[in-house]
Amino acid sequence: MGPVPNVTRADLAQAARNPLAYIAERWTPTERTVRRAVLASLVMTCVIVVTGGAVRLTGSGLGCPTWPKCTDESLTATSEMGFHGVIEFGNRMLTYVLCAVIGWAIIAVRSQKPWRRSLTRYGWAQFWLVMGNSVLGGIVVLVGLNPYTVAAHFLLSTALIAVSTAMWQRTREGDAEPRPLVGKAVAQLVWVLTGVTVLLIAVGTVVTGAGPHAGDSSDVPRMNVGAVGLDWEGVTKLHAVLAWVVVTLTFALWFVLKAVDAPPGPLARTRDLFLILLAQGGIGYVQYFTDLPEVLVATHMLGSCLVWIATLRVLLSLRERPRPKADVPTQVDDSQLSSV
Repeated sequence: MGPVPNVTRADLAQAARNPLAYIAERWTPTERTVRRAVLASLVMTCVIVVTGGAVRLTGSGLGCPTWPKCTDESLTATSEMGFHGVIEFGNRMLTYVLCAVIGWAIIAVRSQKPWRRSLTRYGWAQFWLVMGNSVLGGIVVLVGLNPYTVAAHFLLSTALIAVSTAMWQRTREGDAEPRPLVGKAVAQLVWVLTGVTVLLIAVGTVVTGAGPHAGDSSDVPRMNVGAVGLDWEGVTKLHAVLAWVVVTLTFALWFVLKAVDAPPGPLARTRDLFLILLAQGGIGYVQYFTDLPEVLVATHMLGSCLVWIATLRVLLSLRERPRPKADVPTQVDDSQLSSV
């Protein structure tokens, strides 16, 4: 045990004024620590998406019938609320875990030397997305699991995954201007692939909102157009068509990358996406023909997260940001430490 450093009144004032700068002065994490902290935020984001799906699949969406408290009289779930109350309240508590993990990532990237402002901004973007989605989750409960708000809740989580993935990728790069690794035509093809993937995920929320697992209860309304319910079979077939379009575009991209002798990075990321898509498609067809068992639906939700991450990794692999040759930590000057 080393001696405990003396903490002066000036130190306390600085910590109160700017705690992140205060920590950054006294701790420099390793590059591995930073990457693990950022990866943890991405993993936790996927976990909370799946557990949110478990809330719906177990019919626990109104296990806590109000928000921000669990009931009008209690902040937490009570024994009278049973299994559904535990599931819903547990998912709410995971939001705090996610905030803590993102907070750890923000502290790690802020304390890295040299300080990279871009990574800090990504971390704060994640934090505010979580806060916004928490409020939206409360609105979902207050409006009785309206399927459109549930879909928006999931799509905002998809945006959070995008920011988390970009931040994770940036920890492996430098801050130089991006240099393209492929031609403009290939990049355009990848943007089309990304756009269709976004549409695929959005239509997937409509499939859920119009189908039997919109809230796992007949009391929960389904998506409709006016007074007419959506044709769930038709929306499901549209979802399947979009999935095949994404698979076809991915295979075409892999073929084009091979033809133009692209670097190994984009090729490897495209291969990964193709394999994930095949697995996700297989799960989708099995769940459709087996009357949507809850376990497979939850697995399909996890697959949706992985497809989105893999698509973004393909997009981010099309350019590189070289790291400095002498990437040695340097001391941050006082002017930098005085602001976040």
